[in-house]
Amino acid sequence: MDRNERAKETSLEILDTIFSAYPAHDFAVQLWDGTTWPKNAPAVPIFTLRLTHPGALRKMFLPPTELNLGESFIYGDFDIDGDVVAAYPLAEYFENMDWGVGDKLSLARRLLLLPNTSAERSGRQAAQVTGEQHSGGRDRQAISYHYDVSNDFYALWLDQRMIYSCAYFADPSEDIDTAQERKLDLICRKLRLQPGERLLDIGCGWGGLVIYAAQHYGVEALGITLSQPQVDLARERIAQADLGDRCRVEYLDYREVAPEQPFDKLVSVGMFEHVGEAKMRVYFDQARELLQPGGAFLNHAIARPGWIPASNQRDTFSNRYVFPDGELVPVSLSARVAEEGGFEVRDVESLREHYALTLRRWVERLESKHVEALQTVDEVTYRVWRLYMSGSAAGFDSGRLNVYQTLLVKPGSDGASGLPLTRADWYQGGG
Repeated sequence: MDRNERAKETSLEILDTIFSAYPAHDFAVQLWDGTTWPKNAPAVPIFTLRLTHPGALRKMFLPPTELNLGESFIYGDFDIDGDVVAAYPLAEYFENMDWGVGDKLSLARRLLLLPNTSAERSGRQAAQVTGEQHSGGRDRQAISYHYDVSNDFYALWLDQRMIYSCAYFADPSEDIDTAQERKLDLICRKLRLQPGERLLDIGCGWGGLVIYAAQHYGVEALGITLSQPQVDLARERIAQADLGDRCRVEYLDYREVAPEQPFDKLVSVGMFEHVGEAKMRVYFDQARELLQPGGAFLNHAIARPGWIPASNQRDTFSNRYVFPDGELVPVSLSARVAEEGGFEVRDVESLREHYALTLRRWVERLESKHVEALQTVDEVTYRVWRLYMSGSAAGFDSGRLNVYQTLLVKPGSDGASGLPLTRADWYQGGG
């Protein structure tokens, strides 16, 4: 028996050990030589796990960590054909298996029998951010690592406004452009924007919300971001919309915005995840300083459920290859810190199912533009985004991730909130 044949037999034994008890029989594994596992695999599997070389399982499961498995995928030790989101329960099944010491040693011994080969580790590499965590300088490095990949890359699979946050669907079949515009309008209605008001968008991305709010609600809008490519494209779009007198985007940290002329309304969509638990009070204190008495602040952020404990973020796949220093906190904690900073919590809404739908749309659009994507980024970068967005979709599906819009107000000196008695105006004409 030659080396490859021995590797094949060992790999099939390992697959029997790891996945034979998996309750769903809707997937298949294809070895590098075309052999399919299990023998009774469905004719049309929901997804196929494709091992690209004889040492693939060794690279994937030795050591058996989420980071190692993610790196094996992005660097090509294995691939997934079909529905990538559907493959995530398989990974969770493996992570949650009740392994005894003997079982772990037995599996490790068999994995070590496989050749120590791997796909080439070239292309996008893990983030190397330096300095004090969540300092201004380090935050700039972290934001640049994720958002400065390529405007053209993001434009391939985001909606036409390039909104990189949860959309708001009226129906699961709705297209992403319609759902994202509905989300923008929902935010403007929740803030009850009025013509002439001054709006600050903290973490404005490519300027989609500030442009929409200026066009449709007549506000004077300032957007800030730490991504220079986002600033450049946002300014181009503002000029094209002839909104230069009422709308602008600046390269600026939220801590650097001067409070001399407070804003009537604040909004932050998908930026809070970069703040960090240790800096939450700084974030909310700064927001309160920047807001007029009676003003409203809508904070839209991904959160981990309170039943999931905080973990060491350093060696996660997301921290290394997606969002360096990103942190998710329970909405109960962020709301408490906002209250401690003088805000009043007026409304909290979960959009969890909407984010699962959004991410599936993004993955589908990215996969359909694979060839075009490789004209702007390398294969590893493409695979990082395919993996993290699919995993996030699975997380929102399962409830291990959530996303909330929290409406806060800064009461006036007499306690007045400036809000009407009901939310009826939010939903009039809102779809």
